[in-house]
Amino acid sequence: MTMEHVLISWIGGNDLQAHPDHPKHHQGLGPLLSTLKDRKYARAHLIYNYPKKEAASYLDWLQSQVNTKIIANHVKLSSPIDFGDIYQAANTTLQTIWPTESEHKLSILLSPGTPAMQAVWILLGKTRYPATFVQSSIEQGVQNVELPFDIAAEFLPELTSRAARQLTTLMADTAPSTAAFDTIISNNPNIKRLKEQAATLASRDVPALIQGETGTGKELFARAIHNASPRAAQKFVVLNCGAIPKELIDSTLFGHAKGAFTGAIKDNKGVFEEANGGTLFLDEFGDLPADAQVRLLRVLQEGTLTRVGDTKEHKVDVRIITATHKSLSHAVAAGEFREDLYYRIAIGVLKLPPLREREGDLGLLTDKLLERINTEASGQPGYKHKNISLGAKKVILNHDWPGNVRELHAALLRASIWSTQETISEIDMRESMLDSVTQNSSLLNREIGKDFDIQEVINDLERHYVLRAWQQSGHKKKLAADLLGYNNYQTFDKRLIKLGIE
Repeated sequence: MTMEHVLISWIGGNDLQAHPDHPKHHQGLGPLLSTLKDRKYARAHLIYNYPKKEAASYLDWLQSQVNTKIIANHVKLSSPIDFGDIYQAANTTLQTIWPTESEHKLSILLSPGTPAMQAVWILLGKTRYPATFVQSSIEQGVQNVELPFDIAAEFLPELTSRAARQLTTLMADTAPSTAAFDTIISNNPNIKRLKEQAATLASRDVPALIQGETGTGKELFARAIHNASPRAAQKFVVLNCGAIPKELIDSTLFGHAKGAFTGAIKDNKGVFEEANGGTLFLDEFGDLPADAQVRLLRVLQEGTLTRVGDTKEHKVDVRIITATHKSLSHAVAAGEFREDLYYRIAIGVLKLPPLREREGDLGLLTDKLLERINTEASGQPGYKHKNISLGAKKVILNHDWPGNVRELHAALLRASIWSTQETISEIDMRESMLDSVTQNSSLLNREIGKDFDIQEVINDLERHYVLRAWQQSGHKKKLAADLLGYNNYQTFDKRLIKLGIE
């Protein structure tokens, strides 16, 4: 991939006044246009707090002056000197573009905006999103800015030490929210609590285990923990343990030396060395074979590894985050997973609920996912911005979503493709749903063995319909009790308590 130069900047008042039609027009180009004319950038990601109409004419004019692709985003600030709002806007912008732009050379233009905006850029560009800094002035033109300090090297060690001393307070109190978790959309109190726990966990450099069904957002949580941690500026490496052929597991994890096996034509790093200094996310961790578990445990204990076919030890410093849809404690009891490895990685444990148990989130997620689909498809020929009808939302609310958020996104994407109108109808939504074996229909196909519990199966079935009745009734206990065939709402209350539903 060709390395490209990408600029990030606020739009300032001097930039807007450079427009020939602006009431306060001045003769200068403004710092933004001066920078884009002085240096070659493939793209410029801009954020602004001015009225959209005022900014629109400036952006059209700016695009006509340069070959750089202009990508602008409007944000709402309560004040141009409010550090909280500024941080939220700048961090969200960088977080959004980071997955696609981090491989390119990022530059942040400091000149436009207030001193508070410049301070936030420096903080983010020196820690979480490594970038170079430039400034533009009439007197000195466009220049690189050399900041004579390293926040990570000079200040974070003391902050980390202080955080360790305050661990008891952090664990006892509510964890502060962090913008790294803003991508996890929810109004559900259980998810909010999980975000708080994950934010606290991010500050502690310990292994984490994330449990949950497929599509519940395990990787989303893992990325947020990494992005909120002191390792955020380093790599986040993902490996699906269930997708590796057994004969390649060691080579994939630990690397191999040239000549170690047929086809090994050169030395090759494994994912541990690729993630050195950063975070390694091992998805479907429960699928790791027993012999690989032994070798992995040694790496976690000693912090060293030996590549396949080599004798030299390599030191690695990696934070491990694992995820699985399986019950590892049951796998340990069945002798299918090493107990010592389980206790090694299960330090910070997060259990993500399935979508059907996230009360109040289906409507919110539907709106947010459709908004994302509209944004991503906006430049495609013939695409119409899609809204969703009440009938279609009713279909969504009455579905079990065994594939969780991933299935919901896929169904909305299909509906947006096949719908010929601007509003997705009930029929469009029904036709976009794939036939699938739901979580609860699989209750009839569970294996009977050592860990089988018939009462647990019955409780799972009742829990499903209790939650469904609660949503369908609009949170009215008497109506929910009637829907389920209970004699009265007191019976419904008792079942909620017995099933552990808050």
